[in-house]
Amino acid sequence: MTARLREALRSTAEGVPAYPVYERALATARRDRRRRLTAATGALLVLVVAGVALPLARTPAPGPAATADATLPDRVGLPPIGTLHVTDRPRLGPASVIFDGPAPRLHGWNDINVVGVVDADSDSYRIMRMGGESLAGESVHLSPDGRYLARPDGDQDDPRVDVIDLVTGRTQRLTSTVDRSVSSSPVGWSADGGSLVVRDDVPVTFEGATYTTVLSAVTVGEKRWTRLAATAEEAHVGSVVAAAPGRLAYQYGRTVAVTDLDGREQSSFALPDETWLAGKGAWRPDGAALTLATRRSETDEWTLRQVDPTTGRDVGPLRLPAVSGVVAIRLLGWAPDGSALVAAYEPDPLAPDPPLEEQTDPPATSDQQVHTVRVLALTPGATAPRTVLTAPDQVVAVDVADQVIRSGRIRDARPPGGVGGRFWLWSGLLTVLVTVSMLYVGRQRIALWLDDRRVKRACRPARPGRQRPTWTAR
Repeated sequence: MTARLREALRSTAEGVPAYPVYERALATARRDRRRRLTAATGALLVLVVAGVALPLARTPAPGPAATADATLPDRVGLPPIGTLHVTDRPRLGPASVIFDGPAPRLHGWNDINVVGVVDADSDSYRIMRMGGESLAGESVHLSPDGRYLARPDGDQDDPRVDVIDLVTGRTQRLTSTVDRSVSSSPVGWSADGGSLVVRDDVPVTFEGATYTTVLSAVTVGEKRWTRLAATAEEAHVGSVVAAAPGRLAYQYGRTVAVTDLDGREQSSFALPDETWLAGKGAWRPDGAALTLATRRSETDEWTLRQVDPTTGRDVGPLRLPAVSGVVAIRLLGWAPDGSALVAAYEPDPLAPDPPLEEQTDPPATSDQQVHTVRVLALTPGATAPRTVLTAPDQVVAVDVADQVIRSGRIRDARPPGGVGGRFWLWSGLLTVLVTVSMLYVGRQRIALWLDDRRVKRACRPARPGRQRPTWTAR
């Protein structure tokens, strides 16, 4: 090769732009590592979400057979932090008990009240959040089979009642058909659970200074509204509603009326002083008599007696023990051995006495007057009530499904502790999100760290007996 040819080739090569082999290889390696890291992070996130969602989605909803072993827990506890909601998966299924009050974990921010729900045959708990005031057994009601929960919606512009199916998780809204109603709330179920008794408040004047209360029976499936009664708000119509097959008994003022589900009144009778319709379980199991609760002011005792539903006359003693030292009792139902199960509201020693003008009204069971609530069994011939369910302090209201009472079975309860499923779900998702964010922010440092490790590995001396490959230019 002549000198002129070498010089021409050299000048031509110098004019050709150099290819940054190392820099391009390093950039390609970094890009491949970022892609692999992103794919691995995405796969991890998908696995975490699938691991939480798929088992829940594949969990079959319990059917009616799940209620065959319905039992009453001998105590309830406060729901753990992060307890699943009644509409979350896996579904709870029919419930045995609901309860609420101002206790911790039952009262949230912005006046959010929480109702605790206990499974029919286990110690599984769920919660139901409500925007307004709630009292189990008074404004929130468990259906006779424990499958449905009825609650007021609380919307004054569109008053309605929500019925939540604990088996499917679906919510059915029963919009009020009462003209000019400003609030709608459930007050009881029919004996077969097919109809719900609803109370509506209708303003009498434009300013809403006084109200009329309208009581209606609503078929849950067909959403057919049947008016039962209408009276002044002061009469407290529907403050107590008891159901027997095909009949309803409700109290308004000092009167008890008996109607069928089509609104036809069958009878009515006046109540003596210091006497009230006993509760949702006021009908005797055979439907032949109604049960009244009487308070003896001189001894501060509550007793139950049975009367004829047509005339209101006594039809014979019950031989049940009296309940003393409580604000009020509410009859929940009758056990197979003839015992009456009552909710007994224990007084708050720091609560002020009610005004004189309110002492003739039904006894107050609000959280301002009650310290805690118990369920007592009043057994015929017994000398004292027997406690069958206890609740923590500041749990002031309880309701029990009729089928649980009729079963007569009580179990040793172990309320759940620790934290609930929602806590672990949100903790897991938060951990994944934080990890992904940190990896994304530090992706360059991670790439440089990986490159440094690769360079260090390349610079290590070869092991004895092992030679590095050599590259020769051809």
